[in-house]
Amino acid sequence: MMMSNPERYKLHWVTAILSVLKTIKEMIVPILLLIFANGFNNTGKWYLDYLTFIIFGVTLLLFFVIGIIRWRRFVYWFEENELRIESGLFVKKKRYIPFDRIQSLDYTESILHRPFQLVKVNIETAGGSASLKSEAELTAITTVAANRIEHELAEAKKRKVSKDVELEGIEETTEELEVPEAQQVFKLSMKDLLLLATTSGGIGLILSGGLLFISQFADLLPLDWMYEELTGFVKLGVLVIGIVVLLGLLFVWGISVVMTFLSYYNFTVFIDKEDVVITRGLLEKKRATVPLNRVQSVRIVENPMRQLFGYAKVVIDNAGGGLGEGAKINLFPIVKKTDINEPLKALFPDLCLEEPKRKLPLRGRRFFYRIDFFWMIPVVGTLTYFFFPYGLLSVLLIPIIILLGLWQHRSAAYEIGGNQLTMRFRGISLQTAYLMRKRVQSMEIKQNYFHRRKKVATVSVAVKSGMGAFYAQVNHMEETEANRLLDWYKPTKKKEVEP
Repeated sequence: MMMSNPERYKLHWVTAILSVLKTIKEMIVPILLLIFANGFNNTGKWYLDYLTFIIFGVTLLLFFVIGIIRWRRFVYWFEENELRIESGLFVKKKRYIPFDRIQSLDYTESILHRPFQLVKVNIETAGGSASLKSEAELTAITTVAANRIEHELAEAKKRKVSKDVELEGIEETTEELEVPEAQQVFKLSMKDLLLLATTSGGIGLILSGGLLFISQFADLLPLDWMYEELTGFVKLGVLVIGIVVLLGLLFVWGISVVMTFLSYYNFTVFIDKEDVVITRGLLEKKRATVPLNRVQSVRIVENPMRQLFGYAKVVIDNAGGGLGEGAKINLFPIVKKTDINEPLKALFPDLCLEEPKRKLPLRGRRFFYRIDFFWMIPVVGTLTYFFFPYGLLSVLLIPIIILLGLWQHRSAAYEIGGNQLTMRFRGISLQTAYLMRKRVQSMEIKQNYFHRRKKVATVSVAVKSGMGAFYAQVNHMEETEANRLLDWYKPTKKKEVEP
């Protein structure tokens, strides 16, 4: 869009408040240390007694001033088929983003956004990183302003298509093509949402976050008093301790359930022309757009608990970000295994979803547990020696590791069909990865001396996942089959046909 003096737009004033809250969130640990490190003094001089609170108040006021300045100095406009942004606290920064580089606009509505009908817009570009930081962020704009950006983006694409048509000398039709509306392909039911919330792994994240928080304030905690209280509590008996620990775990599990429920509420997947659109959230609504041409692989992941009930989740590896999850996106966070094919086919019609049938040889089975078996022997010996006789229970780890190895061997499979490679493998969860040849970044065959003796090899395939890579790996397959997979991946030179 050519403009001599284009109209410039500002963010909503809520941006200043959100900026302050974000700064406080990022600095919560030093702020708490500032308040509580010196405790409450009684010097008789009020300004010394409340020094830490005075410093905190001045710091908070400074945050507000900085937030207001940032809001006032942030402007954006549209010019010459670009989104242009000017910002900066002390140093003025200008960023020009061509419309043809913009891959998606991701929307988020928090509790502060919703009363004012605002959204946060994250702008993802081709070649941008898949980190949590997007190419550009409009912290708070009205839905009208968000629609204006979409309109400008659509108009720029139309102009580009018209220009390409003129350059190719194709007669342009005057008829307007009907633009298909977004089609819903998947929606998480309330029953499946509850199952997802109750079986999610969020409890580990909450516990680790709590331990990290406690570690930050270890010097401030009354550890001696806590130790004395804990010693007295232990005297109450194992049963009481067990009940308290169980109640504590149930409480943390309940928090995890609530957080997952709120995060994945009304999870819906649409297909909009050449994009996958994902919406979710109750308190904080999110909408992410993933261009289909940036999807690098599709994976079906089945953890043992959900697998017992016939459930799985579908994950895609994306060359960009989305929903704050970076390169790995939960396309279907939980779904019946029997109901996967139909929505996946709607999104990826060229994908062959048949189960891989080629299994691994029996002579490669021992490699799945032999190395683990060897390193476990000294561990078992050490535990037995220092904690005898209870250390003898560590011997049970050996059959567990062997059974896990046998399970991994039995689960692994692969298949080649045209331009698609399907690989199935297991750590604890079973993963089935569907990989297109044009998306594969590299393929590697690994063999050691013992592999060569048994004529087996490990094949590792890498696909782009954000700025990094996802590796699909089938271990200890037939050596000839590994070479066949490598030949499938090698580029074939087309022979020239003589006239």
